[in-house]
Amino acid sequence: MRKLLDRLYGAALAGSCIGMVIIASLVFIQVMGRVIDRGLSMAGLGGLGISIPSLAEIGGYLFVGTIALALPATLRAAGHVRVTLVLRFLGPAGNRILASLVLAIAAAIAGYAAWHVGDNAVDAWARGSVSYGLIPIRTWIPQAVMTLGLAIFAVALIDELVSAVRGQDPAFRVEERRREEEGIG
Repeated sequence: MRKLLDRLYGAALAGSCIGMVIIASLVFIQVMGRVIDRGLSMAGLGGLGISIPSLAEIGGYLFVGTIALALPATLRAAGHVRVTLVLRFLGPAGNRILASLVLAIAAAIAGYAAWHVGDNAVDAWARGSVSYGLIPIRTWIPQAVMTLGLAIFAVALIDELVSAVRGQDPAFRVEERRREEEGIG
């Protein structure tokens, strides 16, 4: 089961990375198009009109998807902001209880968010909703990616919760300790 979950989190992170590469590539093409057009115009040759319609909208959808897909791996790598000052005073048992409580609440919120966004995606699909940009994008597509990321995040939170309840250190805590020992941030 551990290997399956790690592969799931890794696949979500890979999807997130692909989304960021696509965003960077589209922005690079847009910027280079403007540079080329400006250079041609300055040379009196007229521009080529290199432009990506709806770039801001496409980039926004991709960005939301990349964030949602990166949440599980970020959690396990201790990349989320946590306030540990109070935890230092609680001791190991108090730390585990508070971590379990916070993970349970976070899993419930992530599960609800995944359900709600998924419900919106189904509604958008049923209505045939499209975006308002020059390129009509079916809104269920980015909503489905966001739903997937949130659902995998909920699974990751439950995974961490199970570890904490069993008396084991969650992956994020193991990573935090490793960083403390190495003197990293």
